[in-house]
Amino acid sequence: MQIAIVQLDHLPLNQIAVIRSIDWESLPDHEGHRLRSLGFEPGVTIEALHKGILMWRDPLSVRVGRMTVALRTKVAAAIDCELST
Repeated sequence: MQIAIVQLDHLPLNQIAVIRSIDWESLPDHEGHRLRSLGFEPGVTIEALHKGILMWRDPLSVRVGRMTVALRTKVAAAIDCELST
């Protein structure tokens, strides 16, 4: 089995992955606090559900546990996910 690492903003829709790492340094403090309070941390299962229709593709909605959370693509780019191929 091969492991692929992708940034959350490039995760295919309806693909389940596991958060591998989060680049906390690249995020503003309030975004980092928000993600931590919502349970974003390495080892958590995540699924991309929907991307915006405009060329910026904002917002990105993801499922974390039983919650659906909206993220800006620049925030999602700071999250590396691991998926099995």
